[in-house]
Amino acid sequence: MKDLKKYFIVPASPEEVYIALTNPYTIQLWSGDKAEMSTEVGSEFSLWDGNIVGKNLEFEEGKMIVQEWYFGDQQERSIVTIKLHPHKQGTSVELRHLNIPDQDYEDIAEGWTHSYFGSLIDFYEGE
Repeated sequence: MKDLKKYFIVPASPEEVYIALTNPYTIQLWSGDKAEMSTEVGSEFSLWDGNIVGKNLEFEEGKMIVQEWYFGDQQERSIVTIKLHPHKQGTSVELRHLNIPDQDYEDIAEGWTHSYFGSLIDFYEGE
């Protein structure tokens, strides 16, 4: 198991980024794929047409999202924490993803950078 910590600058306010990460319609706009998402603690989510699935554990509006991501029959919980901080260029995003299976680590790390936050940054830069 491996852990990942990354930072991103998104050219939008923390409130806008929070909505972009929690509203299924907004997720579909920037990701290009169907999304199922709710800010109800304990609800399950599905992103990228089911390629990413898990459970929502905690929300702090405009500031933080905590999720458990599912990896098959993995015993240890894979926890994602996204913290949003105001930044002079919009939002500083602090990402921590714990207990990533070794065989999935490279794909997950690249996915966070290019597909997930890369697409979100492109979405706001294109406005």
